[in-house]
Amino acid sequence: MATLTFEEPVRLDRDNLEELYRQLGAAGAENVICRAMEELAVRLSDIAPLYRADRSGELARLARSLVGISSQIGLQTLAHVAEDVSRCALRQDRTALAATLCRLERIGDRSLTAVWDLRDVTS
Repeated sequence: MATLTFEEPVRLDRDNLEELYRQLGAAGAENVICRAMEELAVRLSDIAPLYRADRSGELARLARSLVGISSQIGLQTLAHVAEDVSRCALRQDRTALAATLCRLERIGDRSLTAVWDLRDVTS
């Protein structure tokens, strides 16, 4: 049996992160990044139950909130995929929504890891 694997790089906007550090200082930027990552993790875990419950409107709003949070800390790929999820939910396209949700899960996990890895390098 063949198994498909999806290897998609995440795009982390380092300029965005550097700007956060410049504006807020190290402690302030770390605080914003940590809070954002916690919020992203919680919201990413809240999406699947909304999908299973067929609550498209709430799912679309939650995905839109992911766009704002991920953009704030430079997670451009995650923001893009969350926007796709929101659009699919609003259109109530269950097939496209299922596919984009799987992509969001993969990108979400990899994006959070990328930020942690970057923080480890810069600390």
